[in-house]
Amino acid sequence: MAFTLQSAAALLNQHHLLREVIEDGTWTIDPTKLRDRSFSDLSYDTRTVTPDTLLFCKGRFSPEYLKGANESGLSCYVAEEDFSDFTTATGIIVNNASKAMSLLSAAFFDFPQHDLTVVGITGTKGKTTTAYFTQAVLNAYSGGKTALFSSVDNCLDGEHYEESDLTTPESLDLFRMMHQAVLNGMRYLVMEVSSQAYKVERVYGLHFDIGVFLNITPDHISSIEHPSFEDYLFCKRQIIANSKQMLLGRDSDHFSLLQEDALSRGIKVSTFAMRDEEGHQSDADVVAVSDEGTRPAFHIFEKGRDLGEYSLSIEGAFNEANAAAAFAIVRALGVPEGDDSLHALESVRISGRMERFVSPEGVIAYVDYAHNYASIKALVDFVYQRYGQDKPRITLVTGSAGNKALDRREGIVKAAQDRIARFIFTTEDTDTEPNAEICAQLMSYVTNPSVEAGVEEDRVKAITEAYEDALLHRDRLNVLLITGKGEELWIKDMNRHVEYEGDTNVVARLFKGGK
Repeated sequence: MAFTLQSAAALLNQHHLLREVIEDGTWTIDPTKLRDRSFSDLSYDTRTVTPDTLLFCKGRFSPEYLKGANESGLSCYVAEEDFSDFTTATGIIVNNASKAMSLLSAAFFDFPQHDLTVVGITGTKGKTTTAYFTQAVLNAYSGGKTALFSSVDNCLDGEHYEESDLTTPESLDLFRMMHQAVLNGMRYLVMEVSSQAYKVERVYGLHFDIGVFLNITPDHISSIEHPSFEDYLFCKRQIIANSKQMLLGRDSDHFSLLQEDALSRGIKVSTFAMRDEEGHQSDADVVAVSDEGTRPAFHIFEKGRDLGEYSLSIEGAFNEANAAAAFAIVRALGVPEGDDSLHALESVRISGRMERFVSPEGVIAYVDYAHNYASIKALVDFVYQRYGQDKPRITLVTGSAGNKALDRREGIVKAAQDRIARFIFTTEDTDTEPNAEICAQLMSYVTNPSVEAGVEEDRVKAITEAYEDALLHRDRLNVLLITGKGEELWIKDMNRHVEYEGDTNVVARLFKGGK
């Protein structure tokens, strides 16, 4: 069906988003009164406009941007205000431009979600790993017909992976990618869903066949993200109202609220967990149980039945909890008990996630994307579980993102300072916040006089310094934790992507490829 001005206005009116259409000085709410035309493309970037493009003006859009669009033949725009003083193009005025973009993008691409079984995964930590585990199993089960949208990579054809920019893409990009996945013959889509995706309406109108809520701890709380933990949790919870079935982490904080929310809507709920450190069995439907003394082997139990033994290529007991979530997902989608595809998650490796290196001198390094209290704590916990008997000397090389989640900075320090030997604070993605100020703030939270702490803003030099310092303490087992950037080959500094070697590449070079 052709996507036209009249059909777009009618759809917006149907969803109570249309305020009026302004065309040639005439204002109307009746789509049939409009001079109809077809659109061949949608965009939220004025630099890509053609005469047949429907332009979305959202966020911090400045009408000055319309000058170039007018020169390119702009004929129609969607916005929350009238820009008639800046353009002669037809204006579709709405009460929420982000919702309008999501709704119209889905329609323009012929609602591709209807041709896919869509899994949405949210939570403070574990989204990416769970998504990769799930995609691996479904891809094996479906013969390579499972797409993936994650904060690390996107895969639209079940085979090729390209680096992504946002955890959840802008709605226009999301539906464009979904459409391409359908054209590529995909049957399943596994995607991460961030709290910001609901906060700024990137997934408005999208419903999931399976919604997954892994866990919740304070994060992303700042004046430009979520003003409070309550707002963060509320936005995360919106996945419940937009899912046909919910899978909940049984050990998550606020589990009772999550379960209550789902059941009050008549949504079926299943649970997953891993046996706790004291060995107490969980009452969750799907449980990961580690083999005592034989890590990384573990068993998956489903309602008391042993589904077999598995081992992961990614280290860390917390990843067994992610595996339990993935098992719960694929079993809910009908992957049979005992199917060979269930073992596909055993070979999953994710760039920048728990990548282990060992130098010729025996220095151990882990490169990971850990970036908040929960993930840093889990990482340090893992080191003590794995190497505690050797009383490791741990150095943490880390930074913190600028202009967001300001509470992370104290959390990073709090999670590690009583259990490590040294902090080296360095550059991460600063956005527009001076890195020196970020590092100074991190330093201010170090209150344990027994831990060394310093700043080296050059990230390559910071990692090098950690390694060279470890070589001066060969009487101890040295473990370096390099967190925040993984394999990313850029650092966002003052709104520019600055070329960077990548944490994994730096460590591999210093360690002469030892891994």
